[in-house]
Amino acid sequence: MSASTNDPLATVVVLGNPNTGKSTLFNALTGIRQQTGNFPGVTVEKRSGSLAHGDHHLSLIDLPGTYSLAPRSPDEMLTVNVLLGRNPAELEPDLILCVVDASNLERNLFLVSQVLDLHRPTVIALNMIDVATRDGIEIDVAEMRKLLGVPVIPIQAKRKIGLEALKSAMFTALNHNPEIEHAPFNEEMQQRISKLQSACPDDCGLKRFAVTRMLFDTDGFMTDQLKSQVDDNVIETLRSEQKEMQSKGQSLAQSESHARYNWITEHLSEFVSQVKPKRKVTITDRLDAWLTHPVAGILIAGLVMIVLFQLVFWAAEPASAMIDGLNGILASVVNQFIPAGTLNSLLIDGLINGVGSVLIFLPQILLLFFILAILEDTGYLARAAFLMDKYLSRIGLSGITLFPLLSSFACAIPGIMATRVIKDHRERLITILIAPLMSCSARLPVYVLLIAAFVPKKSYLGGFIGLRGLTMFAMYLVGIIVAIAVAWILKKTWLKTGSSSFVLELPSYKVPSLRNILQRMFDGGWSFVRDAGTIIVVVTIIVWAAAYFPRIDVANLSPDLAKAALTVETQSVELEKLTDLESEKAKSLLAQISESQNQLDAYQLRNSFLGRSGQLIEPVVEPLGWDWRIGSAVIASFPAREVIVSTMGVIFGLGADTDEESDSLRQKLKTATWEDSDKPLFTLPVALSIMVFFALCAQCISTLAVIKRETNSYSWPTFTFVYMTVLAYIGAWVTFHLANQIF
Repeated sequence: MSASTNDPLATVVVLGNPNTGKSTLFNALTGIRQQTGNFPGVTVEKRSGSLAHGDHHLSLIDLPGTYSLAPRSPDEMLTVNVLLGRNPAELEPDLILCVVDASNLERNLFLVSQVLDLHRPTVIALNMIDVATRDGIEIDVAEMRKLLGVPVIPIQAKRKIGLEALKSAMFTALNHNPEIEHAPFNEEMQQRISKLQSACPDDCGLKRFAVTRMLFDTDGFMTDQLKSQVDDNVIETLRSEQKEMQSKGQSLAQSESHARYNWITEHLSEFVSQVKPKRKVTITDRLDAWLTHPVAGILIAGLVMIVLFQLVFWAAEPASAMIDGLNGILASVVNQFIPAGTLNSLLIDGLINGVGSVLIFLPQILLLFFILAILEDTGYLARAAFLMDKYLSRIGLSGITLFPLLSSFACAIPGIMATRVIKDHRERLITILIAPLMSCSARLPVYVLLIAAFVPKKSYLGGFIGLRGLTMFAMYLVGIIVAIAVAWILKKTWLKTGSSSFVLELPSYKVPSLRNILQRMFDGGWSFVRDAGTIIVVVTIIVWAAAYFPRIDVANLSPDLAKAALTVETQSVELEKLTDLESEKAKSLLAQISESQNQLDAYQLRNSFLGRSGQLIEPVVEPLGWDWRIGSAVIASFPAREVIVSTMGVIFGLGADTDEESDSLRQKLKTATWEDSDKPLFTLPVALSIMVFFALCAQCISTLAVIKRETNSYSWPTFTFVYMTVLAYIGAWVTFHLANQIF
C-alpha cells in the first residue's frame, strides 16, 4: 500500500522503551507538523504528527514509553487498545514503528517480542547504532531482519542518519505482515494459547496477541476490557488454563518473562557479537560513582534542586516583570482613549489583567520545562529519582515526584505540569493533588503583610532566629505536613496501589538534543496558554464583574459620599488645566482625587455582588475571627491569592495600588475594628488564621485550570478545591481558637 496525497493518511504508532530516543526520532520525522494533547478521557499525553516522503504522507501517533505490553494500569491498557484498534478516538494502526536501543538489545527485544505477537506490519528502528559501535557491539542487521521477519533499519535519530531509509521502509512495509509467525513459547504454552484462540468465536475480533495477554494478565485489565467480546466459555477456559499453570507452581507473569527472555538469549548471538571488550570504566560509571553515592549524591541532588528552584523562581522574574510592565502600558493606552467607566474597567481590570495573569506564568513554565528536559535527556533525572525514592516511598510516593513538588514552591502551575515525568497514573495524580499545598510565591504577599503587621519583632539565640522568620517557616511547614498526610491517605484509599517502589532504568549520560528540548518547552508552554488560559481569563472577568456591579449612584446616599464624588469631579477638571503635572499643586490635587476615589471605590465594592457575597458568608467565616470584609477579600482572591492584598486596600479605602509593603495598609489593618464596635478586627490570632487558611486553600483558578488540563477532567480540580478549602477552614478555625488561648 502507498499513501498518496489523495489517499486517506495511513496511521503509524511509534512505540519503544523509555530512553531509546523515541521522542527524538518522532520529532525528527514530523518536524513542526505535530500537535500535543491528551488521549480523550485519560491523562496520558498524546503527540501526533505527519510524515512526508516524496508525494506520500503518513499520520504518526507517539505512544507513551513502555517496557512491556502487559497492561497493569489504565494508561498501559490505553496503549494496548490503540495497538488493537480498540480506541474509538484513533484509527486502527496500519503500521507499528518500534524504536529500540542498539546498545541494549536484550532488554529492548522483550517489547519487540510482544509487538510481533500482533502480527501487524512492523518496522524496527535500530537507534543509537553509534553507541553500540562505541561499546564494541556489532549487529548483523540482515540476520536480525531474517530472524524477526520485519524490516530493521539502523539509524541515529539525534543526527538524522538513516531517516530516509527508515521512511522508505515504513511506506514499503504498509499492509505487509511479518514474514514469519513469532513463536517465543514452548510447545506446552503454545498449546494453551491455541486452545484459548480456538475457543473464541470467529467474529469475536480477538487476535492471538489479545489471547496471549489475557492468559498472562495478572491484574485483569485485559480480561476486563475484552469480556464484552467473548462468551462465558472463553472466560471459563481462560480461568481453567491459568489455574492449571498456577497449580504446577508457574507464576503467570514469570512464565511469560522466562519464555521471552529464553527466546532472546537463544537467538541474540545469531546477530549480535562483542567484537571488542566493552570499556570497563565508562564516563557513566565515573559520574555515577558520585551522583548515586548515598551521601555525595544526596548533596549534589540537593544542590541541583536548589538551583532549579532559584532558576524557576528568580530567573523568570525579569520576563514576568516585563509582561507585567506591558500590561501597565496597555492599561495606560486604554486610559488615554477610553474614559473611566464600565468599558474602561472591563478592558483593564478584566481583560488585560486576565490575559496578564495567564502570560505572567509563561516564563516560569517555559524555564521549568527547559530545565526538566535537560535533566531527563542527560540521564540525571533518573539518578535523582533513584536517590530520593527510599525517602519518598515512606509516604507512598516514588523519587520521581521530587522535582514537581519542589517546583511547586515557586508556583504550583509549572509544578503540576512537571508531573508529566511521572509514568505511573495514580502516583502522578496524587502528586498533582498535593502540589498546590506547597507554599508558592503567590502566598508570600499574604504572609509578608500579616507577619509584618501583627507578629512581634522578637529574636532568639542571640538574634540568630527571629519570631517573624519562624512564623514564615511555619507556614511552609504546614503545607508540607498536610501534603504528606493527604498523600498517605490517598495512597491508602481512593488511589490505593500496592508497593510504592518503581522500576527505573539508569540510562547512559547523553548530550541532550537542543531541538528536542525546545520542542518540549514549547509544547508545555503552549498547552498551558491554550487550555488553561481560557478558563483563567473567563474566571478573572467573572470576578471583576462581581466586584464592579451593580454600580450605585453615591451622590444621593450620604453627604460624605456626595462630597467625595464632587471632589473627584471638580479636582479632575482643575488638574486638566495644569500644564506642569510635577508641581506641588498638581500633586496636591492628585492626592485629593485619589483619597476621594478610594472612598467611593470602597463603598462600591461593599455594595457589589462580591461585597454582598462577603456579607452573606460572614456567619460562616465569623468562627475564624473574620468579618465580611475579610471574607470578601478571600473570595476576590480566587483568580490569584495575592489579589487579597489589593482587595483589602480597596475595602479599607486605600485603593488597589497598595501592596504587602505598604505601611498605610498595615496601619489601617491594625486600627480596623468590627463594624458597630470598638473591638479590633485584626489581632495576632486572626492574622495567623488567615495565613493558615491561605497556606492550605485552593484560591488560585490558574492552578485549578491546569489540574483540569492535566487530568482531562473537571472532577479532580473540583475535588482539589473542596478538600483544600475544607482543610483550610479547619486549619484556620483550630489556629484562631488555639492562638486565642495562648496569646
